[in-house]
Amino acid sequence: MDQTHIPPVLVTGATGRVGRVVVDQLLDAGIPVRALTHRAEAAATLPAKVEVFTGDLTAPESLDPALNGAGAVFLVWTAPPQTAAAVVERLAAHLRRVVFLSSPHQTPHPFFQQPNPMATLHADIERLIAATGLESTIIRPGMLSSNSLAWWAPAIRSREVVRWPYGAAETAPIDDRDVAAVAARTLHQDGHVGGDYVLTGPESLTQAAQVGIIGDALGHRIPFEEMTPDEFRSLSEGTAPKSVIDMLLNAWSAAVGQPAYITTAVADILGTPPRTFHQWAADHATAFTEGP
Repeated sequence: MDQTHIPPVLVTGATGRVGRVVVDQLLDAGIPVRALTHRAEAAATLPAKVEVFTGDLTAPESLDPALNGAGAVFLVWTAPPQTAAAVVERLAAHLRRVVFLSSPHQTPHPFFQQPNPMATLHADIERLIAATGLESTIIRPGMLSSNSLAWWAPAIRSREVVRWPYGAAETAPIDDRDVAAVAARTLHQDGHVGGDYVLTGPESLTQAAQVGIIGDALGHRIPFEEMTPDEFRSLSEGTAPKSVIDMLLNAWSAAVGQPAYITTAVADILGTPPRTFHQWAADHATAFTEGP
């Protein structure tokens, strides 16, 4: 593909779980890519073809060099909310297209209806984007399969019991690679302006069943034990803000006995079904045995 007339896409959060895969997907599609990183050394993991810019969402003017001449941006908000309006204003001044990684905070399912400071921030940014007249697409992944690495891998690596609250809570975990593929497709393919996509995996699984599936991938049974919410709170102290811990516990509590919310958005956009949690676990088995 002749890249001389294709304006580059700027990927924020380019070294993150989803952003890093978006970079590869765009390059594979022949789209020139710019990456925004906080620190130049973080860019060492990016392909040589990527044009790297250092900048920070908390300093909106630092984004100008990366935005000059860009055609679209993949926006992953990883900063406090104070500069959101100024950043969105700058995006609108430089380019016409934004794909925003949001959350399913409007989804009519109890799992997504808990008070959540991140959802409030996402809703505010969506309003700011809508007010500028930017061509936008909103993508809303539900629970990411990769969360299980942070949650359960330490115990699994140590061959300990996985202890967790609300083992019967059902979610439909989505593979980060599917989220990234949808983001990349909506960044460079026509027909997605105004799109608002809730992305989920293909099946409703309890948390205990997800641990069992990881055991299947590793070839041994992983014991699972229910933990009380209070125990989870005290063990999580210092690892995440209290509001996030409360939101997770409320969401899991609300999801017990409720099949997870499932959409066909991934298949509709990509033309292939989303990866199952079995596939994800098989592809990431070594992460549960060899350390992060």
